[in-house]
Amino acid sequence: MTDGSEWQGQVGQTWSREWRRTDRSFAGLTDRLLRVARAAEFERALDIGCGAGELSLALARGHPQAVIRGIDISEELIEVARGRASQSNVKFATMDAGEWDDDSWKPDLIVSRHGVMFFDDPARAFSHLRMAAVPAARLVFSCFQRFDNNPWLKGIAGLLPDGTIEKPGPGYRPGPFAFADRDFVSELLIEAGWKNVDFEPVDFAYVAGAGDDPVEDAVSYLLNIGPAAAAARSLDHDDRALFIAKLRSYLASRVDGSIVAFGAAAWIVTATA
Repeated sequence: MTDGSEWQGQVGQTWSREWRRTDRSFAGLTDRLLRVARAAEFERALDIGCGAGELSLALARGHPQAVIRGIDISEELIEVARGRASQSNVKFATMDAGEWDDDSWKPDLIVSRHGVMFFDDPARAFSHLRMAAVPAARLVFSCFQRFDNNPWLKGIAGLLPDGTIEKPGPGYRPGPFAFADRDFVSELLIEAGWKNVDFEPVDFAYVAGAGDDPVEDAVSYLLNIGPAAAAARSLDHDDRALFIAKLRSYLASRVDGSIVAFGAAAWIVTATA
């Protein structure tokens, strides 16, 4: 599974090239996350692990009176976000959220779409963010539920040789499913000083492919992004060819009109400082 340091290298470069398809894959979750983030007024929002900037840009468009800052450890993703920005009330910077601080600009909303599960030391990071925010600031972020609740990866993992994709085990390890256990996350946030911790389960359609040939679009995307892509790169030539053939057949069974979509399950976690 991907850890935080990899976002500063090849992983960040790949995601910066694939931001359009990545935004598409999370569209159903993004809409719900934005509704939760917008449930109360805010003046300064900090988007941590902002990636190519979709959440920051949406908040800036909908709240022209607010100031939005997006931060990410990947310079490549930040460059994409800056290139997409046309609003004057949003700015992006390459920075580790666990180190971010600005006494002259304290957020009253901290938001993240799947960016918090890669902290090297999540307890320290969340404690630091609480102290960097105004009193009673809101925290709103999304993260995946358990591996077994996410067919977008579980089904694909079943096409690979046993053990190629390692299922998350006990204890914290940075990666896509690091915050799947709500008890762990709740205790983590409370110990870091956050209050009123709540979890909303969200089921959404993970769109892997679209267009005139959605199967080939999905094959291309999944071989570039995420745990399945990393697993495929680790296979020898024959095993990789067999996996791609199985993947293509599996994706064909998931075609719905002009898209290939899977079920996905996430948490939207909220808390107050």
